[in-house]
Amino acid sequence: MARLSLTARLGVLFMLALTGVLLAAGLAVQHLSREHFIELDRHALHEKLQASQRLFGSLQGRGDLAALQPQLHALLGAHQDLRARIVDASGRELFAEPPGKAIPPRFLHDPAPFWEWREDGRLLRGLRAPLTPPGAERPLTLLLGLDVTHHAAFFAELGRWLWMALGICALLSAGLGWLVARSGLRPLREVTQVATQVSARSLKERIPLAAVPVELRPLVDAFNDMLARLDEAFVRLSNFSADIAHELRTPLTQLITRTEVVLGRARSLEEYREALYGNLDDVKRMARMIDDMLFLAKADNGLIVPERRRLALHGLVDGLLDYYRWLAEEGDIRLQRCGEGWVEGDEGMLRRALSNVLSNALRYTPPGGCIVVRIVAVDEVLRLSVENPGPAIDEAHRARLFDRFYRIDPARREEGGQAGLGLAITRSILEAHRGRIACESAHELTRFVLELPRQH
Repeated sequence: MARLSLTARLGVLFMLALTGVLLAAGLAVQHLSREHFIELDRHALHEKLQASQRLFGSLQGRGDLAALQPQLHALLGAHQDLRARIVDASGRELFAEPPGKAIPPRFLHDPAPFWEWREDGRLLRGLRAPLTPPGAERPLTLLLGLDVTHHAAFFAELGRWLWMALGICALLSAGLGWLVARSGLRPLREVTQVATQVSARSLKERIPLAAVPVELRPLVDAFNDMLARLDEAFVRLSNFSADIAHELRTPLTQLITRTEVVLGRARSLEEYREALYGNLDDVKRMARMIDDMLFLAKADNGLIVPERRRLALHGLVDGLLDYYRWLAEEGDIRLQRCGEGWVEGDEGMLRRALSNVLSNALRYTPPGGCIVVRIVAVDEVLRLSVENPGPAIDEAHRARLFDRFYRIDPARREEGGQAGLGLAITRSILEAHRGRIACESAHELTRFVLELPRQH
């Protein structure tokens, strides 16, 4: 079964809410009107009762009851919907008006002072009260009945009109609710329209906020932000694809050129061997680049799961400093480590991350400089910084140092066979260990700061 649209649901909810309010208001008005008419009936009966009591209070003796008959007829018989009956203590009827329309005798001993009954399809309300003439040994009983059939007919007609009006209002409110919901959801349709038009060539489109209601602005803002992120990611992906093509084209071009030159004429065995060694270097370089790109692709999809074991970070740094010491001595660069600490992580991944940072520092440190590795515990974080002297890195470049294939100096693209993936891999490794990396550079000093969760 197909579910209702959001517009239809809001229209139905609007109809139910409005119908419920109208129903409650109609029932309340009907109940209050009924109580008001009942109170009017009681008031009319009490007026007749009080007038009768004053009339009986004017008697001088019991024998004067016959003299009150004309006054009683005038008082109780003038109202065509009123019935009256006076009986003594033994139940003998002393007065009845109008004749032939009696009040049921069961109400003579009914404990309730106010009652109602139906007779021949008519509704009547009655009242019983004592009358005590002067000198009487036992009081008389006055029974009054009022025909309120017209009131019942009025309420029946009112109920019919109420239900008819309720049905009409329900239909009108359903249509009105549908129109209101459709008008209110227009921004959602605009979001849908923009979403259907989004493609790789139209990520620059945004939904204008001028006509958007306040309640929907967070949704539209989130959608516009999502488009901005998609646009940025698509640009990065396009640049990444172009960089991959460029990086792979260079060694492939060298392979093709070297092979064509070697095959251009007959050569000695040593020349063939030298050409193959050159081709092997280019193939290894491409293999390393492909491995690095696969590693980054896995990291982007959360497939890099580091092994968790307790590691002495200072021992890991010492091992790498020993490894790079011969290269540093060749460039007249000193290596130094300060501090120590323990972390939990994958030894191979962390060694690779630190190696990338150290090799980057060695590449840009001038002769006679000193690379200092500092390990400092700050609360629950172990902070490792690699400092090296050299030209300061501009802030615009620092923001993109960890992008793939990014180089500050494009002219050094081919130097040392570096593809520009080292710092990107380092950031992925740090993020897989719930850490982060940042770069600080000022006053001829560059510092890479790596933060990892501290292991006590």
